[in-house]
Amino acid sequence: MTTTDATQPLEMTPVMDETGTLLSTLDRIRRTFAWKCGGLTDEQLRQRLEPSKITLGWLLKHLALCEDHYFTAVLADKGYPDVWARYGPDDEGWDWKTEAEDTADGLMELWEGAVARSRRSIAEAIAKDGMDTLSTNPEWHVESNARRYVADMIEEYARHTGHADLIRESIDGLVGEDPRG
Repeated sequence: MTTTDATQPLEMTPVMDETGTLLSTLDRIRRTFAWKCGGLTDEQLRQRLEPSKITLGWLLKHLALCEDHYFTAVLADKGYPDVWARYGPDDEGWDWKTEAEDTADGLMELWEGAVARSRRSIAEAIAKDGMDTLSTNPEWHVESNARRYVADMIEEYARHTGHADLIRESIDGLVGEDPRG
C-alpha cells in the first residue's frame, strides 16, 4: 500500500503543464490533509468542535470515499472497491454511524488505499486520452473529463482540509499547511 509521507519535501517545479499542475496541487493538499490527521490516537480522531459533528476520523473516511467515487468508480469505471461493502454507503448517514467504530490506523489505511487506487486510475486515464479522458458520472448524468474530476477533488480537499486545520489545532495546537515548518 502506498503511504503518503507528509514529512517529505514536495518535488515541484514553478512551471508545469496543466496535468502536472493539477496533479501536484492535488498531491500537495493530500499531504497537508495527511499531516493534519497523522500521529493521532483513536480518541483524538473522534474529537470535534461543537456544534459540528465533523471529526478528523470522519474526514478520513469521507475523503477516502470521495477518492474511490471520483477516480475508481467513475473515472476508471471499476465500481467501488470491496473495502466499502462493510460500510453500506447506501444507508443514509452510514459514515457518521461508523467512523466512531474505526481505529486511527484503520482509517488512515482506508484513506491511503483510496489514494493509491486514485493515483492508478488517474495514471490509466492520462495514458488513454490525458485529461480529456471521458467518463459518465451517474450523479450528474453527464460525461465529464478527468480534468473535471481532479478539479473537483482539489475543491473537496480544500474545503475539508480547512475543517481538519481547525479540529487539529483544537487537539494539540498544530497549525499551518506545511509539515516542514
